[in-house]
Amino acid sequence: MQNSRQLDELLFLALEEDIGHGDITTNATVAPERWARANVIAKAEGIVCGLFVMQRIFFLLDPQIQCTFCLNEGDPISKGTILAKISGPAGSILSGERVALNFLQHLSGIATRTRAAVLQVQGTKTKIVDTRKTMPGLRWVEKYAVQIGGALNHRYNLADGVLIKDNHIAAAGGIAPAIAGVRRQVPHLMKIEIEVENMLQLTEALQGGAEVILLDNMSAAEMAEAVQVVAGRALTEASGNMGEKDLREIAATGVDFISIGALTHSVKALDISLRFVNEA
Repeated sequence: MQNSRQLDELLFLALEEDIGHGDITTNATVAPERWARANVIAKAEGIVCGLFVMQRIFFLLDPQIQCTFCLNEGDPISKGTILAKISGPAGSILSGERVALNFLQHLSGIATRTRAAVLQVQGTKTKIVDTRKTMPGLRWVEKYAVQIGGALNHRYNLADGVLIKDNHIAAAGGIAPAIAGVRRQVPHLMKIEIEVENMLQLTEALQGGAEVILLDNMSAAEMAEAVQVVAGRALTEASGNMGEKDLREIAATGVDFISIGALTHSVKALDISLRFVNEA
């Protein structure tokens, strides 16, 4: 999780984007002195995530708004569950509603999708991890939602770890020179991961001393064979449209990790609404 300053910068941008020079409709229809209470309600089952983000959005917009959580981050929810209770100036609540719900719905959708993937491989040694396929500017909150869903984070950015992919191999002139180039540049404590597409590349990667092997777009049978060839000399990661695959079958091959870009890049938002109750 990033620090509060970085969170506030992100949320200020989101509020500025949505409110612009002012909420014309609310300013014209709601008296400044009007106070209200509201419930944040789930309209579908899933995993809640982003309550603290919603709370911070309302606080930044108007410190008079009070946000009380009715459950904890990562809790399972069903249709009709009240997630939080909001009270404060009615106009401020209305002006912040859309931004608050956008974050809460999106992050809860990621946590929900992630939890489903984690449950598919439960009882195996395989761990679910995310990717860098995130929305620009939202990576750290999206990766936070993945954690809340029960999965692990892959590298955060390009400076966070070594992953030699097909285009790196092509540009370097092959697997051996690509690994050798990395060895000359990175600290000895940093693992080298390399993407392979077939058994020949796998053999080259192992000979080069790669510590993590990414098995890209292989069938389950090919992955099982690759795991046998690796024989514990490196960690193995299954990748390539894993969001569309039978994750239990993939885990049965013995891979250590399954990386799924769909956890963040095409997730469905969880349906959540904010409804005013009798005004105070």
